[in-house]
Amino acid sequence: MNIKQEVGAIARNARRAAATLARCSTDQKNGALAEMARELVRQRDSLIAENAKDLAAACQAGLTPAMIDRLTLKDTTINAMAVGLDEVAALPDPVGKITSMWRRPNGMLVGRMRIPLGVIGIIYESRPNVTADAAALCLKSGNAVILRGGSEAIHSNRAIARLLQGVLKGMSLPEEAIQLIPTTDRKAVAEMLKLDEYIDVIIPRGGEELIRAVVSQSKIPVIKHYKGVCHVYVDAAADCGMAERICLNAKTQRPGVCNAMETLLVHEQIAPAFLPGMAAKFRQAGVVLKGCEKSRAIVPDMEAAREEDWYSEYLDLILAVRIVPDIDEAISHIEKYGSLHTEAIVTRDYHNSQRFLNEVNSSTVLVNASTRFSDGFELGLGAEIGISTTKLHAFGPMGLEELTTTKFIIYGDGQVRT
Repeated sequence: MNIKQEVGAIARNARRAAATLARCSTDQKNGALAEMARELVRQRDSLIAENAKDLAAACQAGLTPAMIDRLTLKDTTINAMAVGLDEVAALPDPVGKITSMWRRPNGMLVGRMRIPLGVIGIIYESRPNVTADAAALCLKSGNAVILRGGSEAIHSNRAIARLLQGVLKGMSLPEEAIQLIPTTDRKAVAEMLKLDEYIDVIIPRGGEELIRAVVSQSKIPVIKHYKGVCHVYVDAAADCGMAERICLNAKTQRPGVCNAMETLLVHEQIAPAFLPGMAAKFRQAGVVLKGCEKSRAIVPDMEAAREEDWYSEYLDLILAVRIVPDIDEAISHIEKYGSLHTEAIVTRDYHNSQRFLNEVNSSTVLVNASTRFSDGFELGLGAEIGISTTKLHAFGPMGLEELTTTKFIIYGDGQVRT
C-alpha cells in the first residue's frame, strides 16, 4: 500500500469511527479514559524504552537540549499524562448539551445542541505527550482523531497510540477513533491535507513555519495559531509593585512558550519610577532588553529596539520595551504589532481597564494578571487542544466545548409553514 492509499484508508476508517463514537455515552468515554490512564502507568517501562530510540536519534541529529527535553518521556512525564487523562474524564461532557432554547410565535420550541465536529487531524512537533492529551480531548468530545507527530518522536508516538487503541478495542469501542499516521514521510501530510471529504478540521501545533506550510497546502479548514506576540501595558495608574511581579512572571516564568510577554509597554508618566527597578529585576533574571529611545533615556544600558523587534516572538529571555504617551497609543501599538494572542493591562483605573478589555481585539485580555494565564488548564477548561488566534470557529484556548459545534433542534406540534 502506498502513502496515498494508507492515509486515505486511515481517514475513511476515522470517518466511520466518528459516527460510532458520537453515539457513545459519557460513561463509556470516561471509562476508556480512566483505563488509558492506568495503562500508561502499567506500560511505562515499554514507553520509556521506545522513547529511548527517539532520544538516541535526536542526540545523533544534534537537536538542542530544549528540544530533547520536550521529547523526553520519564516517570514524571508519564504520570502527568495519566493525570491529564483522568482530569479530562472528570470534565463535563459537552456532547448533547443544550446551549439555548426559545419559543417561536407559532409555538415551536427552537434550541441549539452541542455535537462533535467529526474527524480532527492534528499535526504537531516534538512532544509525545501531545499524542495522549489530544487523543483524550477528542475522545471526550466525541471526535475521531488522526494524529501526525514529528519524525523526532515517531517511536514514542507509535507506542502511545498503540496503547490507546488497545484500550478502545478492549472496551468494544472503535479503535480507529484514535489513529496515528505511522510514517515520517512528509508526503503523508500532503495527502492528509487533501482529504476534506473525511476530515473536518486540521489543528497544527508547532512553530509558525509549520503552521503556514499546513495552511498553504490544506483543502480542509485549519485552526491557526501563527505566533504569540503578547504585550503587557503598565498604565499610569498601575501599582508599581504589582506591575513588577506581573511583568517578571509574564517574561521569565517560562519564556519559550506562546503566552510569554514579548513586548512591555509603559505609560510615560510612570516610566521614570517604574522602569529602572523593573529593568534591574529583568537583568537579574538574565533578560536582554531592547528599548525605544525614551526607554533608553531612562535605562541607558538597553539595546536599541528596531522595527522588527515589535513584531518578534522571541521565545527567549529577550524583551522589547516601549514608552507610550497614553492608553490610546498602547492599544494602537497592540493593534499594529500584535498577533491576536494575549494582552494584559496593569492599572488601578477602572475606566482604563474597561477600555482595554473592550478595545483590544486579542483572544485573551487580562486586567492585573500575567499573560501566562492564557492557557486552557489555567482558565478552567481542564486542558486545551491548542490556542486559536483566528475567530472561526474558536478564539483563544480550545477545550472540549471548542471541539464541538451546535446544531438546531426543534420541537413542534404539527406546525407547517405558510
